[in-house]
Amino acid sequence: MRILFICTGNICRSPLAEGILREKARAMNLHIEVDSAGFEQFHVNDPPDERAIKTGRKYGIDISGHRARLFGTEDFKRFDKIYVMDSWHFANAMAFARNEDDRQKVDYIMNAVYPGENIPVQDPWYDGMAAFEKVYHQLDKACEMLISLIGEK
Repeated sequence: MRILFICTGNICRSPLAEGILREKARAMNLHIEVDSAGFEQFHVNDPPDERAIKTGRKYGIDISGHRARLFGTEDFKRFDKIYVMDSWHFANAMAFARNEDDRQKVDYIMNAVYPGENIPVQDPWYDGMAAFEKVYHQLDKACEMLISLIGEK
């Protein structure tokens, strides 16, 4: 199983989701590939936002080595599932899709917990640590559901 998470700049939400899922897979001895990407190039090669790093560390997740990268059409070939954080990401991912198979790979991360509801994970960038904490718990809950589904396969 190969999973990709996408957010805007690949420095807050998606690297947290990547780190959370990777740690859950490690703890369950599941061998899955996890990565993350973004749509905005102004953060390419940047580390995650310090607040995201700090929030992850609080829960034993180290994302400090991550470097932001752009999402591209080739990601549809490489990944089995592509999870987005909100409707803007969903629309952008769909714009890259080459065919129906590509479109079927894209879903909202929170649909893992609330199927079909397309609940967004709010961007914490403009807010303080409390927003990063909230995002962490949303993503942790979604990743817990994803890992349980992967573990069943």
